Amino acid sequence: MNNKILVIGSSNTDMTIKGKKLPIPGETVTGGVFYMGPGGKGANQAVAAKRLGGDVEFICKVGNDIFGDNALEGYRKEGIDISHVMRSKEASGTALILVDDSGENCISVASGANGDITPADIDSVADVIRSAGFLILQLEIPVESVLRAAKIAHEAGVYVILNPAPACELPKEIFKYISLMTPNRSEASIMSGCDVTDEASLEKAVEVLKGYGVQDFVVTLGSKGSLVFKDGKADMIPSLKVNAVDATAAGDTFCGALCVALSEGLSLQEAAKFATKASAITVTRPGAQNSIPTRKEIQ
Repeated sequence: MNNKILVIGSSNTDMTIKGKKLPIPGETVTGGVFYMGPGGKGANQAVAAKRLGGDVEFICKVGNDIFGDNALEGYRKEGIDISHVMRSKEASGTALILVDDSGENCISVASGANGDITPADIDSVADVIRSAGFLILQLEIPVESVLRAAKIAHEAGVYVILNPAPACELPKEIFKYISLMTPNRSEASIMSGCDVTDEASLEKAVEVLKGYGVQDFVVTLGSKGSLVFKDGKADMIPSLKVNAVDATAAGDTFCGALCVALSEGLSLQEAAKFATKASAITVTRPGAQNSIPTRKEIQ
């Protein structure tokens, strides 16, 4: 079994303020604490997969600036293969994150070099994609590039995981190239056109998405856990009770952990249980990559 995990996606520098509450439009909230660290959904998922025991390569695009240099040095220290990372004339991606006392967050992203990943760039690493066992994709890089990567991987028999975040309109073609989709409740609503409010409406949304071509789903439901749809069956995976302080990167940790477990031969249900443990640790700590646990911590 080929257990090589390839992540193609975004690399950001996260600048976070943790305060008592999230401001409403026009409001200034003072008294917060500032910290800065590496982030980006693609990078978070690559780091999560590596720390949790995966054989990981990460392909992204960063600027010729200090943020890009620092990001690459961080990936090297994690032991991630970055031999096919690209440089851009655009600035490296950045994200501004606000977190409140309950762990809820809101995020504004300046894509920068992430938005400069083209289908031609994807074609230049086609052999790398074909040599992987698993490919993880998200939507913080251009959709047409995600589509191209998914198609190359699918045609080579690679298991393709799409974490459809941040949610956006997707070309219907892409769904037939996806082996597993990992939306949250909001993303499932947006993609299906169904208002997801309970388990029944969630199952309806999944049926709509199945009609597009994807058969397997893990829908994350925050503090309620996740719902696994596999072979026509729906299994609820409960969350673990923890003292949540910051939800940043929880979904990314879940996705990376899920892929590692699948690469080790676990069933989708068992993989979701493993991913639940990993993301439960993540929400107890502030930051993005700083909060992602190691395999030893889970064990």
